[in-house]
Amino acid sequence: MVEAVQDAGVVVTGAGGGIGAALARRFAAEGARVVVNDLDAGRAEAVAAEIGGIALPGDASAIVAAAREALGGRVDVYCANAGVGSGGTEAADPAVWALAWDVNVMAHVRAAQELVPDWLERGAGRFVSTVSAAGLLTMIGAAPYSVTKHGALAFAEWLSLTYRHRGIKVHAICPQGVRTDMLTASGSAGDLVLRPTAIEPEQVADALFKGIAEDRFLILPHPEVAEYHQARAADPDRWLTGMNRLQQQWEAHR
Repeated sequence: MVEAVQDAGVVVTGAGGGIGAALARRFAAEGARVVVNDLDAGRAEAVAAEIGGIALPGDASAIVAAAREALGGRVDVYCANAGVGSGGTEAADPAVWALAWDVNVMAHVRAAQELVPDWLERGAGRFVSTVSAAGLLTMIGAAPYSVTKHGALAFAEWLSLTYRHRGIKVHAICPQGVRTDMLTASGSAGDLVLRPTAIEPEQVADALFKGIAEDRFLILPHPEVAEYHQARAADPDRWLTGMNRLQQQWEAHR
């Protein structure tokens, strides 16, 4: 058991399935009181019933006040897990870009606006951002997703460096492929890049709880992502050339 989350009031967004459901189950198993959020009310209610949690369907960034009330007056942990895996190039429809920015970045900002003042007053709080390795690296065939996941990571970093001395803990989860509906929807690019090393959602939850116990910001369910990130930083042109080869391979076979 991780002492830091026992009896904590926890919100997990996008928790009707996939990584979010795995996080909700793990927090509940660790003794937390969990609010399960999802746009799909039926899925949220099913997971909540399974874990003895509280279903709170709706827009992830608009539920903080209701979640605080449901949890008896305070949110201790907020998992900003809801996201959209928007594919496409720079030519993607403006509505696709706008949705990716709103869900993958601005929903985190809006949640933090509601959470941080209370956390600063109490001197404690935990913000968990499900980012993706795309936020550290990139993803072929998915400009809106890659760009906005970089934004999600940047916001998580900013929260951490700004408030860590005032008791706010921040974790950024950056997996590669995870066997979820989003992986299925990623199509041939996901089949090429992500599926060969894809893991189960429960392994992502395991990695997060190990990171909580070790008080680490960056959570890498795929440890090799650290090597890729270091290579990218050390020699960006070599890394981009390698990624371009992957792009060409994808173009030749899709």
